Amino acid sequence: MDLSTFFNSTFPIIGCVHLQPLPGSPGFSGDLKTVRDQALSEAQMLEDQGVHGLIIENFGDTPFYKKKVPAHTIANMTSIARDIRKQVQLPIGINVLRNDAEAALCIAQAVEAQFIRINIHMHAMVTDQGLVEGKSYRTLRLRKLLQTDIKIFADINVKHASSIVKPDLLQWSEDLIYRGRADALIVSGSGTGKSIDEEELLLLSKKKLAPIILGSGVNTDNLLELSRFSDAAIVGSYFKEEGVATNNVSSDRIRKFILAHGSIDK
Repeated sequence: MDLSTFFNSTFPIIGCVHLQPLPGSPGFSGDLKTVRDQALSEAQMLEDQGVHGLIIENFGDTPFYKKKVPAHTIANMTSIARDIRKQVQLPIGINVLRNDAEAALCIAQAVEAQFIRINIHMHAMVTDQGLVEGKSYRTLRLRKLLQTDIKIFADINVKHASSIVKPDLLQWSEDLIYRGRADALIVSGSGTGKSIDEEELLLLSKKKLAPIILGSGVNTDNLLELSRFSDAAIVGSYFKEEGVATNNVSSDRIRKFILAHGSIDK
């Protein structure tokens, strides 16, 4: 997969639209219109400031379901994502937390999004939801059934999780690409906004079975260095006020980041 063509940038920056708590989640305010309005405002801000793609996540729905999310979460994510799709011209992705890849795929098809993120596509990880196992066999069969070419961006050794055994990252990457048919690999730190393990990134970049996307901890200080070993970046926390993931998106911080991005020559 050629990410530069897919996102129309030599090193694409994918901005996160972190949805506020949706109906049914413990933090829901009772006002869905405000949730929708904020998502649309932040999506537009990200596009206006120059990011190359968006990924929509039910980030506010903590604590997350271990497996499938309920129908009302899917319905509300679909409705908001559809409004964002109508408003912006960028490629859009869907991530249904914690790991409902089937829901993400169905939402993506319904709103004409181009990719999904799957935190645990294969293997098994101990998470704050307990043991979560990848279900690539179901996701890929559903994609075939839906007759869609929505791309799969799969995390390897995903954040907020630990492997039961010491992961063999090269073997895992081969599994994800050759057996799990992922289109790109996402490398992240230990948690939201946490720095990436550069040794891990270097190891995967040497093998380079597929495009590598930075999944956390990217900022204006490390962007240039990390871009040498990767092909794109998903940016959430840095774009928020004071760099805090739960804060609102800051146009000034997006602008500063995009200016730094302009120095990348790949």
